[in-house]
Amino acid sequence: MGNGELRVPTAIAVTSADMALPPQDERTLPAVVLRDVDKRPLDHALTEMQGLIEAHGHVIVVYSRAVPAAVERRLHTVRSLLESDRIALFRPELPPLGLAALTRQLRQLASCDLSPGVLASAGRLLTHYVHAGALLGSVARLDRVPVGLTSHAKSWVPGSQFGVIAHPEPQLVRIGPEARLAGPEFGTWMLLARGQLQSDWVSATLAPSWRVQGLREAPLPAESADWWGTGKLVEFCTYLPDLSVLYQLVGSVRRSSCHWCGIDVIGDRCVFCSATAPSYDNRLQLPAG
Repeated sequence: MGNGELRVPTAIAVTSADMALPPQDERTLPAVVLRDVDKRPLDHALTEMQGLIEAHGHVIVVYSRAVPAAVERRLHTVRSLLESDRIALFRPELPPLGLAALTRQLRQLASCDLSPGVLASAGRLLTHYVHAGALLGSVARLDRVPVGLTSHAKSWVPGSQFGVIAHPEPQLVRIGPEARLAGPEFGTWMLLARGQLQSDWVSATLAPSWRVQGLREAPLPAESADWWGTGKLVEFCTYLPDLSVLYQLVGSVRRSSCHWCGIDVIGDRCVFCSATAPSYDNRLQLPAG
Protein backbone atom coordinates (compact mmCIF):
# COMPACT_ATOMS: atom_id res chain seq x y z
CA MET A 1 0.00 0.00 0.00
CA GLY A 2 1.11 3.51 -0.63
CA ASN A 3 1.62 5.73 2.34
CA GLY A 4 -0.33 8.67 0.93
CA GLU A 5 2.32 11.17 2.02
CA LEU A 6 2.61 12.84 -1.37
CA ARG A 7 -1.05 13.67 -1.82
CA VAL A 8 -3.92 15.23 0.06
CA PRO A 9 -6.46 12.53 0.89
CA THR A 10 -9.98 12.70 -0.49
CA ALA A 11 -12.43 14.07 2.09
CA ILE A 12 -15.06 11.66 3.43
CA ALA A 13 -18.06 13.64 4.66
CA VAL A 14 -21.17 12.69 6.64
CA THR A 15 -24.31 14.63 7.47
CA SER A 16 -24.34 14.03 11.23
CA ALA A 17 -21.71 13.47 13.91
CA ASP A 18 -23.15 10.11 14.98
CA MET A 19 -22.25 8.70 11.56
CA ALA A 20 -18.56 9.38 12.24
CA LEU A 21 -17.47 6.32 14.21
CA PRO A 22 -14.24 6.33 16.25
CA PRO A 23 -11.13 5.34 14.24
CA GLN A 24 -10.68 1.63 13.54
CA ASP A 25 -6.89 1.98 13.42
CA GLU A 26 -4.20 4.64 13.47
CA ARG A 27 -4.60 5.29 9.74
CA THR A 28 -8.34 5.96 9.81
CA LEU A 29 -8.86 9.56 8.72
CA PRO A 30 -11.43 11.75 10.47
CA ALA A 31 -14.76 12.32 8.81
CA VAL A 32 -15.88 15.80 7.81
CA VAL A 33 -19.24 16.46 9.48
CA LEU A 34 -21.58 18.66 7.42
CA ARG A 35 -23.63 19.85 10.38
CA ASP A 36 -27.19 21.08 9.84
CA VAL A 37 -26.58 21.29 6.11
CA ASP A 38 -30.30 21.84 5.48
CA LYS A 39 -30.77 24.45 8.22
CA ARG A 40 -27.83 26.80 7.68
CA PRO A 41 -27.94 29.50 4.98
CA LEU A 42 -27.18 28.16 1.52
CA ASP A 43 -24.14 30.39 1.10
CA HIS A 44 -22.60 28.88 4.24
CA ALA A 45 -23.01 25.38 2.83
CA LEU A 46 -21.56 26.48 -0.51
CA THR A 47 -18.55 28.09 1.16
CA GLU A 48 -17.93 25.01 3.30
CA MET A 49 -18.06 22.64 0.34
CA GLN A 50 -15.90 24.88 -1.84
CA GLY A 51 -13.32 24.96 0.93
CA LEU A 52 -13.32 21.17 1.15
CA ILE A 53 -12.79 20.87 -2.61
CA GLU A 54 -9.91 23.34 -2.53
CA ALA A 55 -8.29 21.56 0.43
CA HIS A 56 -8.84 17.93 -0.61
CA GLY A 57 -9.47 17.97 -4.35
CA HIS A 58 -12.49 15.66 -4.11
CA VAL A 59 -15.28 15.12 -1.57
CA ILE A 60 -17.33 11.96 -1.03
CA VAL A 61 -20.53 12.67 0.92
CA VAL A 62 -22.03 9.51 2.43
CA TYR A 63 -25.57 9.82 3.73
CA SER A 64 -28.48 7.61 4.73
CA ARG A 65 -31.73 7.06 2.88
CA ALA A 66 -33.38 8.03 6.16
CA VAL A 67 -32.08 11.61 6.17
CA PRO A 68 -34.77 14.29 5.87
CA ALA A 69 -35.64 15.14 2.28
CA ALA A 70 -34.39 18.69 2.90
CA VAL A 71 -30.87 17.36 3.56
CA GLU A 72 -30.73 15.52 0.25
CA ARG A 73 -32.15 18.50 -1.64
CA ARG A 74 -29.54 20.79 -0.12
CA LEU A 75 -26.69 18.44 -1.02
CA HIS A 76 -27.84 18.25 -4.64
CA THR A 77 -28.35 22.02 -4.73
CA VAL A 78 -24.81 22.64 -3.48
CA ARG A 79 -23.34 20.23 -6.01
CA SER A 80 -25.35 21.76 -8.83
CA LEU A 81 -24.53 25.38 -7.98
CA LEU A 82 -20.83 24.62 -7.68
CA GLU A 83 -21.04 22.81 -11.04
CA SER A 84 -18.49 20.40 -9.64
CA ASP A 85 -17.70 16.87 -10.72
CA ARG A 86 -15.44 16.65 -7.67
CA ILE A 87 -18.37 15.98 -5.31
CA ALA A 88 -19.73 12.44 -5.04
CA LEU A 89 -23.09 11.96 -3.31
CA PHE A 90 -23.25 8.36 -2.11
CA ARG A 91 -26.49 6.98 -0.61
CA PRO A 92 -26.32 3.16 -0.49
CA GLU A 93 -29.06 0.77 0.57
CA LEU A 94 -27.81 0.28 4.12
CA PRO A 95 -29.36 0.99 7.52
CA PRO A 96 -27.68 3.84 9.43
CA LEU A 97 -25.30 1.77 11.58
CA GLY A 98 -24.14 -0.32 8.63
CA LEU A 99 -23.64 2.89 6.68
CA ALA A 100 -21.54 4.34 9.50
CA ALA A 101 -19.34 1.22 9.42
CA LEU A 102 -18.99 1.47 5.64
CA THR A 103 -18.08 5.14 5.93
CA ARG A 104 -15.33 4.28 8.39
CA GLN A 105 -13.95 1.74 5.90
CA LEU A 106 -13.75 4.51 3.30
CA ARG A 107 -11.97 6.68 5.86
CA GLN A 108 -9.46 3.85 6.34
CA LEU A 109 -8.92 3.49 2.60
CA ALA A 110 -8.59 7.26 2.12
CA SER A 111 -5.12 7.00 3.67
CA CYS A 112 -3.97 4.69 0.86
CA ASP A 113 -2.80 5.33 -2.68
CA LEU A 114 -6.29 5.12 -4.19
CA SER A 115 -7.50 7.73 -6.64
CA PRO A 116 -10.72 9.60 -5.73
CA GLY A 117 -12.77 7.72 -8.33
CA VAL A 118 -11.56 4.31 -7.17
CA LEU A 119 -12.14 5.27 -3.52
CA ALA A 120 -15.68 6.44 -4.28
CA SER A 121 -16.37 3.28 -6.29
CA ALA A 122 -15.04 1.19 -3.41
CA GLY A 123 -18.08 2.19 -1.39
CA ARG A 124 -20.35 0.30 -3.78
CA LEU A 125 -18.06 -2.72 -3.73
CA LEU A 126 -17.69 -2.90 0.06
CA THR A 127 -21.44 -2.55 0.59
CA HIS A 128 -21.74 -6.19 -0.49
CA TYR A 129 -19.64 -7.30 2.48
CA VAL A 130 -21.75 -5.57 5.16
CA HIS A 131 -24.50 -7.54 6.92
CA ALA A 132 -26.89 -5.13 8.60
CA GLY A 133 -29.96 -5.72 10.73
CA ALA A 134 -31.72 -5.05 13.99
CA LEU A 135 -33.58 -6.63 16.88
CA LEU A 136 -36.97 -4.89 16.93
CA GLY A 137 -39.70 -4.64 19.54
CA SER A 138 -42.25 -3.91 16.81
CA VAL A 139 -42.50 -4.35 13.06
CA ALA A 140 -45.78 -2.46 12.66
CA ARG A 141 -44.01 0.42 10.90
CA LEU A 142 -41.19 -1.52 9.27
CA ASP A 143 -41.36 -0.81 5.55
CA ARG A 144 -37.79 -1.44 4.38
CA VAL A 145 -38.09 -5.19 3.93
CA PRO A 146 -40.44 -6.89 1.46
CA VAL A 147 -44.10 -6.27 2.23
CA GLY A 148 -44.84 -9.98 2.39
CA LEU A 149 -42.52 -10.46 5.33
CA THR A 150 -43.88 -7.42 7.12
CA SER A 151 -47.55 -8.30 6.66
CA HIS A 152 -46.85 -11.81 7.94
CA ALA A 153 -45.04 -10.43 10.98
CA LYS A 154 -47.99 -8.16 11.83
CA SER A 155 -50.08 -11.25 12.52
CA TRP A 156 -47.85 -12.26 15.42
CA VAL A 157 -48.77 -11.50 19.00
CA PRO A 158 -47.95 -8.11 20.55
CA GLY A 159 -44.89 -8.04 22.77
CA SER A 160 -42.85 -10.22 20.47
CA GLN A 161 -39.34 -9.34 19.41
CA PHE A 162 -38.14 -9.74 15.86
CA GLY A 163 -34.75 -10.29 14.29
CA VAL A 164 -34.46 -8.55 10.94
CA ILE A 165 -31.73 -8.51 8.32
CA ALA A 166 -32.09 -5.69 5.80
CA HIS A 167 -28.87 -6.26 3.87
CA PRO A 168 -27.58 -8.09 1.90
CA GLU A 169 -30.71 -10.31 1.78
CA PRO A 170 -33.92 -9.57 3.72
CA GLN A 171 -34.73 -11.90 6.60
CA LEU A 172 -37.28 -11.66 9.41
CA VAL A 173 -37.80 -14.07 12.30
CA ARG A 174 -39.72 -13.95 15.54
CA ILE A 175 -37.25 -14.30 18.40
CA GLY A 176 -37.51 -17.58 20.23
CA PRO A 177 -35.32 -20.55 21.16
CA GLU A 178 -35.11 -21.70 17.55
CA ALA A 179 -34.68 -18.28 15.94
CA ARG A 180 -31.88 -18.17 13.39
CA LEU A 181 -30.60 -15.49 11.05
CA ALA A 182 -28.19 -16.36 8.26
CA GLY A 183 -25.00 -14.34 8.53
CA PRO A 184 -21.70 -13.76 6.73
CA GLU A 185 -19.67 -16.76 5.60
CA PHE A 186 -16.37 -14.98 6.21
CA GLY A 187 -14.65 -13.56 9.25
CA THR A 188 -16.08 -10.26 10.49
CA TRP A 189 -16.42 -8.00 13.47
CA MET A 190 -19.80 -6.91 14.81
CA LEU A 191 -20.91 -3.44 15.77
CA LEU A 192 -24.09 -2.90 17.78
CA ALA A 193 -26.01 0.15 18.97
CA ARG A 194 -28.68 -0.05 21.65
CA GLY A 195 -31.94 1.85 21.39
CA GLN A 196 -34.86 1.61 23.84
CA LEU A 197 -35.08 -2.19 23.71
CA GLN A 198 -33.59 -4.06 26.66
CA SER A 199 -32.15 -7.27 25.29
CA ASP A 200 -28.82 -9.09 25.07
CA TRP A 201 -29.93 -11.39 22.24
CA VAL A 202 -27.63 -9.77 19.68
CA SER A 203 -24.47 -9.98 21.77
CA ALA A 204 -25.25 -13.23 23.61
CA THR A 205 -26.89 -15.29 20.86
CA LEU A 206 -26.51 -13.81 17.40
CA ALA A 207 -22.84 -12.80 17.63
CA PRO A 208 -21.65 -16.27 18.73
CA SER A 209 -23.80 -17.98 16.08
CA TRP A 210 -22.16 -15.80 13.43
CA ARG A 211 -18.69 -16.51 14.91
CA VAL A 212 -17.74 -12.86 14.92
CA GLN A 213 -14.12 -12.15 15.73
CA GLY A 214 -14.79 -9.04 17.79
CA LEU A 215 -17.70 -7.01 19.14
CA ARG A 216 -17.92 -3.25 19.68
CA GLU A 217 -20.73 -0.93 20.74
CA ALA A 218 -21.56 2.51 19.38
CA PRO A 219 -24.24 5.11 20.07
CA LEU A 220 -27.45 4.57 18.11
CA PRO A 221 -27.55 6.89 15.06
CA ALA A 222 -30.33 9.46 15.20
CA GLU A 223 -31.73 8.21 11.88
CA SER A 224 -32.07 4.59 13.03
CA ALA A 225 -35.51 4.90 14.64
CA ASP A 226 -36.92 6.34 11.44
CA TRP A 227 -35.20 3.76 9.26
CA TRP A 228 -36.47 0.79 11.31
CA GLY A 229 -39.86 2.30 12.18
CA THR A 230 -39.33 2.10 15.94
CA GLY A 231 -37.04 3.32 18.69
CA LYS A 232 -37.37 -0.02 20.50
CA LEU A 233 -34.43 -1.72 18.84
CA VAL A 234 -30.86 -2.92 18.99
CA GLU A 235 -29.20 -2.23 15.65
CA PHE A 236 -26.22 -4.29 14.50
CA CYS A 237 -23.95 -4.89 11.55
CA THR A 238 -20.90 -6.94 10.67
CA TYR A 239 -17.98 -5.57 8.72
CA LEU A 240 -14.39 -6.20 7.67
CA PRO A 241 -12.11 -4.20 10.02
CA ASP A 242 -8.67 -4.88 8.55
CA LEU A 243 -7.31 -2.20 6.23
CA SER A 244 -5.10 -4.67 4.38
CA VAL A 245 -8.12 -6.85 3.56
CA LEU A 246 -10.14 -3.85 2.39
CA TYR A 247 -7.27 -2.66 0.23
CA GLN A 248 -6.81 -6.11 -1.29
CA LEU A 249 -10.53 -6.35 -2.11
CA VAL A 250 -10.52 -2.99 -3.87
CA GLY A 251 -7.23 -3.69 -5.59
CA SER A 252 -8.50 -7.00 -7.00
CA VAL A 253 -11.15 -5.28 -9.14
CA ARG A 254 -10.05 -4.04 -12.55
CA ARG A 255 -9.96 -0.28 -12.96
CA SER A 256 -11.11 1.66 -15.97
CA SER A 257 -11.50 5.30 -16.95
CA CYS A 258 -14.93 6.92 -16.91
CA HIS A 259 -15.79 7.62 -20.56
CA TRP A 260 -17.44 10.90 -19.54
CA CYS A 261 -15.19 12.63 -16.99
CA GLY A 262 -12.04 10.54 -17.39
CA ILE A 263 -11.58 9.64 -13.72
CA ASP A 264 -10.44 6.13 -12.76
CA VAL A 265 -13.26 3.93 -11.43
CA ILE A 266 -14.07 0.32 -10.61
CA GLY A 267 -17.40 -1.18 -11.55
CA ASP A 268 -19.79 0.16 -14.14
CA ARG A 269 -20.73 3.59 -12.78
CA CYS A 270 -18.81 6.74 -11.95
CA VAL A 271 -19.87 8.01 -8.54
CA PHE A 272 -18.74 11.53 -9.35
CA CYS A 273 -20.50 12.18 -12.68
CA SER A 274 -22.99 9.25 -12.54
CA ALA A 275 -22.07 8.10 -16.06
CA THR A 276 -22.43 4.37 -16.70
CA ALA A 277 -20.10 2.32 -18.85
CA PRO A 278 -21.20 2.37 -22.49
CA SER A 279 -20.12 -1.25 -23.06
CA TYR A 280 -20.88 -4.28 -20.92
CA ASP A 281 -18.38 -6.55 -22.65
CA ASN A 282 -15.18 -5.27 -21.08
CA ARG A 283 -16.14 -4.46 -17.52
CA LEU A 284 -15.69 -6.49 -14.35
CA GLN A 285 -18.97 -6.92 -12.51
CA LEU A 286 -19.23 -6.18 -8.83
CA PRO A 287 -20.65 -8.98 -6.65
CA ALA A 288 -24.39 -9.38 -7.03
CA GLY A 289 -26.38 -7.90 -4.18
